[in-house]
This record gives sequence, structure tokens and C-alpha cells, in this order.
Amino acid sequence: MSESKEVTQNLWRVTAADFVVRTAYQMGKTPLLPLFAASIGAGPLLLGFIVSVSTMTGFFFKPIFGFLSDRNGRRLWMLIGIAVFSLMPFLYWLVETPQHLVVLRLFHGLATAIFGPVTLAYVAALAVQKRATRQGWFGLARSGSYLIAPTAAAWLLQFFSPEMVFSIIGAVSLVAFLPVFFLTEHRRHGPVSRSNGNPMTTFLRAAKTASNSPVLWFAGTMEMAIYVATYAIKAFLPLYAHLQLGVDLLTVGLFFTVQESLNLLARPIGGKLADHFGLRNTLAVALLVLSLAMSMLPFASTAMQFLLIAGAMGAALGVSLPTIIALYSQHLPDQNLGLGMGLLGTIRNLGKIAGPVVGGALLAFATYTTLFSVCAALILLLAITITFRTSRQENTDFI
Repeated sequence: MSESKEVTQNLWRVTAADFVVRTAYQMGKTPLLPLFAASIGAGPLLLGFIVSVSTMTGFFFKPIFGFLSDRNGRRLWMLIGIAVFSLMPFLYWLVETPQHLVVLRLFHGLATAIFGPVTLAYVAALAVQKRATRQGWFGLARSGSYLIAPTAAAWLLQFFSPEMVFSIIGAVSLVAFLPVFFLTEHRRHGPVSRSNGNPMTTFLRAAKTASNSPVLWFAGTMEMAIYVATYAIKAFLPLYAHLQLGVDLLTVGLFFTVQESLNLLARPIGGKLADHFGLRNTLAVALLVLSLAMSMLPFASTAMQFLLIAGAMGAALGVSLPTIIALYSQHLPDQNLGLGMGLLGTIRNLGKIAGPVVGGALLAFATYTTLFSVCAALILLLAITITFRTSRQENTDFI
């Protein structure tokens, strides 16, 4: 078998595995998780914490698992990740209190903490040629999981209990073992040297090297702020629309499916816009549209109005997030790929953690209108920052 054919086959295998586990995992998040947490007595603040706590696991452990995959191989850690994806959903039958759910979500978060940085590093290490194209296809498949999951979960909830839907999620995740079993290991620079020194010292030294990119941290902070706003909405919109306004569950699920569909479709268009008009201008306009769409949420009352807002949010995200990625993807360190992807995921996860927690805290003292307005204001602040920040490094074509 030629090397190029083997690379292509391994790309589609890891892409298929990632699509399966992420689709299943996302089915357990929106709208299933908020509704399940509310049904066992979780108030707004605790509910926000429950939604974000699995991401908190990734915040701390993604760099570590990425580092371990650098040393021990990607395929082993993918198999471990799939095992966690498959086992944890069956344990939701044991949940009786919000506190039980917090603990289970912490352990469930290990799945993405392992699988995220390891699969990204695996794809990056396949070969030097056409690296951006491979990451593009892999990213497209990852985003595709968000299209199916919310509507599928909402549909299943019409026939099954939340616990049974979680069991279905676990069963679906088992399918991902098949393509990963046939993967072959790839290392762009050969095996990482196994030092006889202190593992923690080795990890910290590698982390310092991998994170030595100011552009990565700036762009990561921008992305983190976007996730604060969008994840606050993802956590509490199901409760607002379904429980307070009486919007049917299928429409709630379709809101996130429409959002992710437009996100997906807008990505190649956003890339062309950024190439033509510049990263700064494109990003500023996309963030402005996102802010306006969020500000319209308190005024929506019908299914069509919610879906139109979802489309606008998705299109804006589809332009803004790849535009940010276009900056820092060119500055990721060439060595310690797994660790580098883990550090990037940690920055992103901070926003995913903060969003539901901040949203829950606001709702403990204010209304849904306040929550949506604060989210819109945060995105507007980003747009203003991008517009008026002056460039210090012309070669970044960013600020």
C-alpha cells in the first residue's frame, strides 16, 4: 500500500471515529442534560455548573493526555477515550441528586479531554503535505456531529426517559472502536525521547515550549470569550424556550441544529471573505452580527423567530471562529503536537466552563433577558476591540 493511500485511509478512520463519539456525546448535552438536571432538582446556578463541569475536566487534563500521547502513542489513548465515551452514559441510571450528576459529569469529561487533543495531534502528524486540507476535512466532520445531535436527542426524548437516551448514547459510542482498531501509528518527528528525569519536570518543560506563542494566547482568548457567550445560551435556552415560553422540544433541538448547520456552511465562505477583505474586517463584522442575533433572543416567541436567530448566530460563528483559527493554526509549535493541541483546548474550555456558570449566576439574581443582553454585550465588546486594536506585527494580518 502506498504511503499516500495509507494516510488517506487513516484520516477517514480517525474522522469516522471522532464523528461517532462526538455525535453521541453532544446528544447528551443539549437539550438533554439541562432538562435532566432540572428534573432532579437542580436550580439555575447548580444547573449551570453541571453543564460546564465536564468541560472543566478537559481544562485541566487535555494538556496532560496530549503529552502522554506524545510519549505513548495516539492510538492507545484513542481507545481509552472511546472506552470512557461508551461506559459513562450507562451510569446515568444511578443518578438521583444534582450532586451525583456533578460527580458523574466530571468523570464523563475525561472522554473529550483524552480524545480531543489526541485526535487533532494524530491528524497533524499524518504527513507534512496537505496538512491544512486534512485538518479542514477533519474539522468539517467534527462540526457535523453538532448538526445531528440536538435534534436526535430531542426526538428520542419524546419516546424515552433521559436515562434511556443516555444508554443509547453509550451504545452508539461503541461503534467508534471499529475504525480505531485499524489505525496505524504516525509520528512526524519519530518517537519522543523518554527521559529518565522527573516526569513532571519533563511535562512542564514541554508545556513551556509548546505555549511559547503570544499569537496563540491572544487568539485563544478571543475564542474563549465567544464560547462564554454561546455556551451560556446553549445551557439555558432550552429552559427559557421550553419551560417558560412553551416552545416544543423539537423546535428547541432544531434551534441548535440550524445554528450548527449555518456554522458549517459559512466556514468556507468565511475563509474566502477573510482572504479578500482581511481577517480583522471579516472578524469584526461577523462578531457584530453575532451580537445583534443574541440581542434578539428576548424578543423571540415563535418557532420561526427562534430558528431565524439560530441561523444568524450560526453563520456568524461559521465566519468568526475559522478566521481566528486561521491566525493561530500557523503558529502552533511543530514539536509536542499533542501537548500543543491540549493547551489550545484548555484555553477554549475555559470559555465553555465559564459560560454556563456565569449564566447560572446571572439567572440567580436576574432574568433571561439580562442573560441574553450580557452575552450580546460581550460579543459587541470583542467586535469593538478587534476594530480599534492597532497592529504590532504586520505579518500576522490580524489586528
